[in-house]
Order: sequence, then C-alpha cells, then structure tokens
Amino acid sequence: MKKKNILLRYPSFTIFAVLAVLVILVSVFAPVICGDRSPTAGNLAEAIEKPSAEHLFGTDKMGRDVFARVIYGSRASLSSTFILVAVIFVIGTVLGVVSGYFGGAVDAIIMRIADMMMAFPGLVLAIAVAGILGASTRNAIIAIAIVSWPKYARLARSLVMKIRHMDFVAAATVTGSKTPYMLLRYMLPNTITTLVITAATDIGGMMMELAALSFLGFGAQPPTPEWGSMLNEGRNFMQSAPWMMIFPGLAIFVTVVIFNMLGDGLRDILDPRTE
Repeated sequence: MKKKNILLRYPSFTIFAVLAVLVILVSVFAPVICGDRSPTAGNLAEAIEKPSAEHLFGTDKMGRDVFARVIYGSRASLSSTFILVAVIFVIGTVLGVVSGYFGGAVDAIIMRIADMMMAFPGLVLAIAVAGILGASTRNAIIAIAIVSWPKYARLARSLVMKIRHMDFVAAATVTGSKTPYMLLRYMLPNTITTLVITAATDIGGMMMELAALSFLGFGAQPPTPEWGSMLNEGRNFMQSAPWMMIFPGLAIFVTVVIFNMLGDGLRDILDPRTE
C-alpha cells in the first residue's frame, strides 16, 4: 500500500505550517498590507481614536495607527525570535557535542558553566544582563541567549554520551577517523533531530521572553513597533483605550500558539517514537 503524502499524514502540522507561513508573509509584505499607513508617523489630532474604517485597530496616544504598528511589529518580533533561537541552537549544540565527546576537563568546565546559568531563574537573570548591557533588541537577544543555551548543551551532551561508546563509533576510531570527522559524521547527525524539535517548540517561548523584556523596557525601544513594547505603551490606557493592548496581545497569543502547535507537529514527524 502506498504511503500517504506527509502533508496528508500529519494534518495538524500542515495546517499550522500554512498558518506560520502566512504570519511570516504578513511581516514580509507589511508595506503592501498597510499601504500608506505609517507605523511611526503620528497625528495628535487623532490620538486615542476607537477602531473604525479609517483606523481598523484604532490609534494610540500619539495618534499612530495601531493596525500598522501591529503588522510592522511582526517584523521585529519574528526576526528577533528567529535570530535568538538560531543563536542558542548553534551555541548550545556545539558546546554540548564537544562536551559529550571529549569528556574530562572540557566536559566539566562547560557543564559547570551551564549549571551556574541554570541555577538562577532564567528571566530574572536575562533582565539583569539586559540591564547591564542596555536596553535594545540586540541586547535583549544576547541576554536571553546567555541564559538559554545550557538547555541545548545539556541535551546535546546526553545524546552524544549515549552513542560515544557504541561499536560503530569504536570501529571508526580504530580505522583512524579524525576528531572533526567523528563529530560531523557521527555525533552531530545523531543529535540534530532532537535538537531541531526542541528549537521548533521553543520559538513560542522565546517570543514570549523577548516580548516580556520589551514590555519591561529592556528590549525594543520606541518608536520601533514591537508587540511587547506596544503592550507597555498601552497599559496606562487599559480602561480608556483597551484596543492599544488587545490587538498586540492577540498578535502575540495567536503567533505563539501557531508556532507551538507547529513545533508539536514537527515532533510527530521527526520523532521516531511517535510512528
């Protein structure tokens, strides 16, 4: 019997993959969607206007169009999240594979640093680092990356240690395979699937952490449209102009749910235990 197409076999993954692509396309084509609506140009005469045909999501305290800011905000939120996940994925994977393969002093040093990072509440430590570095999107990414890579390093290390003493690895060593070849041919391929699944499921969480730092004033700075900073700007108008918080909050909620479900769907495909 012929196997179904992978998209038909995993309908949940297919649905959320399409939705994720749509979210990305919205950020890419923000200028087309918004037309002549500017996310930064304000008009005080139109400040705090309710949602209408002219301003679909209303306006903020500066008279800026909230719809345009939400759409353009997807650019800052998505790009910074993808960069963050890529950074912690690469750093954590490299350090974890090296630690698990070499063992000894190398393993002890890397793991003790990882333990030290994990000893503190992640967001609290990220706030402290961001406060030292200064408020900006780049520094927020650095701060969260510093406290998040140990998760990937420990996972990669445990996966490498499972296969390090297997017969095929011993055979490759006996035949004279060099360390770089061993790492790239045997260690990395046997860890990459699990780490990719972990990275995919972490996208939503990383987006929430970046939004939290921006909300607290340690991330994107005005007038840059970013969902977390928009929530911060709207909190003082929660009763008089709730749309200033509702729409950025919905954008975060919907996007996080889409990428979390996409990560779950990807796990169903890549994890052999789900077959």
